[in-house]
Formats: sequence, structure tokens, C-alpha cells
Amino acid sequence: MRIGILGTGTLAAALGEGWSHAGHEVAIGGRSRARAAELAARLGRGVLAVAPREAVTGRDAVLLAVAWDGVEEMLALAGGPEGLLAGTPLIDPTNAVAHGVGVLLTGPGESMARRIAGFAPGAQVVKAFHLFPAAQWTAAAGGRPAGVTVAVCGDDPAALGVVGTLVRDLGGTPAVLGTLDRARQLEEVAGYVIGLAFAGFDPNAAVPRVP
Repeated sequence: MRIGILGTGTLAAALGEGWSHAGHEVAIGGRSRARAAELAARLGRGVLAVAPREAVTGRDAVLLAVAWDGVEEMLALAGGPEGLLAGTPLIDPTNAVAHGVGVLLTGPGESMARRIAGFAPGAQVVKAFHLFPAAQWTAAAGGRPAGVTVAVCGDDPAALGVVGTLVRDLGGTPAVLGTLDRARQLEEVAGYVIGLAFAGFDPNAAVPRVP
């Protein structure tokens, strides 16, 4: 596939590395062209550094790998409000949570995924990759299976299929939980995990193992 990545941070690097190792064409677009070029050079394997608009044009999927409070600016740079992402699977791994607390910072009943859909009319938004740290996927890129289940939700079956393939290419197992209306629930789970971790508790021990 031709995959565009908006962002130059640790998640962009980890997933970009994994997907390029899996044989996909990866293009990095960041607010800083210099940082995008630096990341592309570090990843190698033909990874491209491009402007944000080019990163979303003609792609089979786009990853929005920026902090939640930088989403609107990045999508504006990429032409999201103009419809440039219409029909494109747009992967949302963002967590709009208070640092160290895990409380969601979106409005009551609102999900970050739906907010992103509003910033990019026509994009097929899929919530995914928001629960595990970037290091999880860096290990996958080195050839060691991630061995995790990735909960995803979205409204378009084709977009869910594309994201499912990209999850499997990293060694994970996709679990579709429903439409984008479930995104708020998935984001609350991230806040729950983050809150436990920062409070000094093991989140793994706080989730029951169901036979």
C-alpha cells in the first residue's frame, strides 16, 4: 500500500518502520520538513519526506500521528477541511487525556475520533493504535511479533479492512468493535489505563482474564 504519515514523533517512527519493513511505501509529512526528512532518512527503505498535503494525496491509508491538540493544525496543513482526505482511511491513534491523570479532555459524550472526522470531511476515520506505546511496534518492526490485540472501530467496512491488514503486518490482531460511535468508549479505556499506570498500578492486573 501507499501509506501517508502525518507527524514525526515516536509513534510515526515506530509504525512507519514496521510498515516499510512489511513492504509498504511510506511517506512522512510533518509541520517541519527538516524533521520529516530526518525521520525518513533514519527509517531508510525508500521512506519519503514530503509536505503534509502530498502525504495524504493518492494514499491507501493515512496515519494521523500527532498530539491531540495539534490535530486541527496538521489536518489544515494537509488539506483536510478542503476534502483532500475524502474517501481515504484516516487512522486516529490520538489520546485527548490529561497527562498523568487519564481524564478525557473532549466534551461530554464527544470522541476525538468524531472531532477528527469533522476536521477532514469525507475521510473514513478509524480509531486504532491508541492503547499501546510506540515501543510495542518498534519491537514488531525488528521481526518479533507484537502479539497484541488492537481494538478498532469505524464506519466504513473497506477502511476497517485496510487498517486490519496494517495491524496484522505489525504482528497484531485487529478486533473490530463496531462503528465510530464506539470511539469514545475506546478513548475512555486509554484514559483508564493511563490513570492506573501513573498512579503506580499495573493495568494488566486490573483487567480480568476471561476464560
